[in-house]
Amino acid sequence: MTLNEFKKKAAWAALDYICPGTVIGVGTGTTVFYFIQALSAVKKIIYGAISSSNSSTVLLKKYGIKVLNINNFNSLDVYIDSADEINYQMQMIKGGGAALTGEKIIAEISKKFVCIIDQSKRVDVLGKFPLPIEIIPMALTYISREIIKIGGNPKFRKNVVTENGNIILDVYNLHIQNPILMEDKINSFPGVVTVGLFAKRSADIVLIGKKNGVEVIKK
Repeated sequence: MTLNEFKKKAAWAALDYICPGTVIGVGTGTTVFYFIQALSAVKKIIYGAISSSNSSTVLLKKYGIKVLNINNFNSLDVYIDSADEINYQMQMIKGGGAALTGEKIIAEISKKFVCIIDQSKRVDVLGKFPLPIEIIPMALTYISREIIKIGGNPKFRKNVVTENGNIILDVYNLHIQNPILMEDKINSFPGVVTVGLFAKRSADIVLIGKKNGVEVIKK
């Protein structure tokens, strides 16, 4: 079986965490693409969706799922998203698709965060996948220097402008032993919009697509 088939398994399993009449937070990425397909099969039971990115909004609308404005809601029952890496404490690196800020906002207001992944995303220590940071353009040189001081190798992501009009730094060579400390440290740099560490707001449930089914991990 392929990784895409594992992603599909996890995506469809996420339907078990959707309650009728609710608004669903929806992330971004290839695994979420399969979730949106799955969601379309039960779209009549939900009120609508909050989208983390333009790309997910386009897909949701394509499948006839109502997209709502996040500012009209104080909280959501559930947020479904994937991860670029996730450790055994359910802390994640996200932002490979440059939608990390929207994803973090939705995760923060959601009562339950369900992370859907294929088995390749599970790691002991975060950092093999480059850590994305959304920053305002004028802070590029300053933040790059600060990242080098903490042991990272920052690389500007070329030809990418976020939906907020900012840029992305991808940080290589980090071995993130304390994700919460690292998240707080990077977020403290002036000019950082947000870092793609989801450590303080980690997942509540992880669904891992595997050859023999879906592994469910809960806090």
